[in-house]
Amino acid sequence: MIRLLVIAVLVVQTLCVSMASAQETSASAPMSSGVFQAPVILDGSELFLLRGVSGMPAERRALEVHERLVQVATASNSTTVNIQKREERFGFVILADGVEILTVTQADAALEKIDLALLADVHAKVIKEAILSYRSERSDKARIEGAIYALGWTLAFALFTFLGFLLRRFLNTRITRLVHRNLAEVESATRAHVRADAIAALIRFGINFVLLSIFFLGVYYYLSFILLAFAETRYVAQLLLTYVTRPVLNIVLGFFNYLPNLVTLLIIAAVTQYIIRGLRIFFEAVEAGSFEIGNFERHWVIPTFNIVRAILILIALVFAFPYIPGSESAAFQGLTILVGAMLSLGSNSVMNNLISGLFVIYRRSTSIGDRIKIGEHLGDVVEIKMMETHLRSIKNELISIPNAQLLNSEVVNYSKHADANGLLVHTTVGIGYEEPTEKVEAMLIEAARRTNGLKNRPAPFVLWAALADYAVNYQINAYTTQGAIIPRIKSDLHRNILDVFTENGVQIMTPSYVADPPDAKVATAPWDGKLAHQDSGEKEQSKA
Repeated sequence: MIRLLVIAVLVVQTLCVSMASAQETSASAPMSSGVFQAPVILDGSELFLLRGVSGMPAERRALEVHERLVQVATASNSTTVNIQKREERFGFVILADGVEILTVTQADAALEKIDLALLADVHAKVIKEAILSYRSERSDKARIEGAIYALGWTLAFALFTFLGFLLRRFLNTRITRLVHRNLAEVESATRAHVRADAIAALIRFGINFVLLSIFFLGVYYYLSFILLAFAETRYVAQLLLTYVTRPVLNIVLGFFNYLPNLVTLLIIAAVTQYIIRGLRIFFEAVEAGSFEIGNFERHWVIPTFNIVRAILILIALVFAFPYIPGSESAAFQGLTILVGAMLSLGSNSVMNNLISGLFVIYRRSTSIGDRIKIGEHLGDVVEIKMMETHLRSIKNELISIPNAQLLNSEVVNYSKHADANGLLVHTTVGIGYEEPTEKVEAMLIEAARRTNGLKNRPAPFVLWAALADYAVNYQINAYTTQGAIIPRIKSDLHRNILDVFTENGVQIMTPSYVADPPDAKVATAPWDGKLAHQDSGEKEQSKA
């Protein structure tokens, strides 16, 4: 902090030197109101305005008057000054201690719109007071008072810095303790891993930023008051105070002038928040089942609430827009147009997914918990968002599907059945032409009955899928209401088909057939209508 103070002092000292030199070389910039004129400034105080004439610009004329005033003021330490006024051809000449200071012309009187003699009297009085004030401010008494004044402000600033340092250390310690104590209770109650040190550091950073801003503001005003203590630097101090105080006052006054609009914005925000809170309570009651709205499904509650809330917020923004600071300015309107253009050009895919999400949510084809197949992806719906839908695959993978793809793709839903019978699970096997068709159908139906998850009513049935080159393709079909475990059901069905065909000595020709094995493939005897496991069962019953 001491290092920052030293840097600030050096910067302000450099600024003071440059401004003081600028004051000596140029009295002031011309003030143009249709007439070329310039002010006469002494010790930072504007005395009067002078008009430019042919061959004598206003700036040059004011600078010469300033130099003559300094010359007379520094020539003596007397507490009196002899002011004389002499009328000549071009106007009144004003002299101070015998030195010609200024000639007041008829053009100057026309500029001020008063009588020439009266204007000369006014200028003479102002010149006298300025010279006496210049001498008084540079007397030994004035310098001693300025030194005491500067010392008092230095002590006050030292106390201000010390108290600020103590306050900073106290707040940092206090905030760290409070954050650790409160978050320790949160961690024990929620078992959440909260980084108390990070939160405390963030709060400390905000407090330190505020304190540092106050400190630099104190440094600024401290240096300004120190410069005010001495006549040579008073002009610079006035400039410094003007650069900061005037903008601050403008901000404060602007804030008070804006209070009616601020109250309006607060009312709009409060009403909007109250309505949203009431809607939240209503939708929570609908989700809990306290209210029933026709065919309104529960998984529509959250997206519907979000849509209604977004609409209410947009309506509130429309009402609040005229009361936002700077909303009538061309810069603000141009910024809103730019933001709108960026959103319209860069959010085509976003809006496509967003609108598709609404169709996905409300068209009832997919619900959370359903097992669906989208393209090559098979899984359970775990979350439906406005932009995307999340699936949990049978391999426990989390798959994110954009809603636009979900809307434009064919979706197979294994959890929702077309009728009460359920879903048809089917698979195809190729069996040689030499096997009796009734026997093959009976074996396939037996394999379906052995499979857990397949229904016996309606009964499984077999379709002839195709007459291929080397085999007949049989398709076994069976109903199930357990769409979530179809991969497991199919796996069990395939295993049971293989077991039944092996028990009965029937060769499966799928997936391809190349040549006959050494043993003849032609059936040795017609099929008697019984399967191998049925024969063994009947023999056991006869033995019993």
